[in-house]
Amino acid sequence: MVTVILTVRLDIPGAGSLKEKRRVVKSLLARLRNDFNISIAEVADNDVLKSATLGAAIVSNDSSFGHQVISKVVNRIEASRDVLILDYSTETY
Repeated sequence: MVTVILTVRLDIPGAGSLKEKRRVVKSLLARLRNDFNISIAEVADNDVLKSATLGAAIVSNDSSFGHQVISKVVNRIEASRDVLILDYSTETY
């Protein structure tokens, strides 16, 4: 069993309020959960207006499959017009 963990720091330039930020983050999380069947949540910067930190994980019996899925998740976040990726990292257990 292999667990691949992704941590992503995001900039949300269009957020004018915490309510708007939460709408953007919640929408992004729902799309990623539905499209990739991963566990994902906002794990830091909850009350910071224009940034968010997301944590995502996938458990698989194949390390390469887990990394492929995480790579697709990063690509999907990069394609989002509402957020910008500032930094991301992955860990494998």
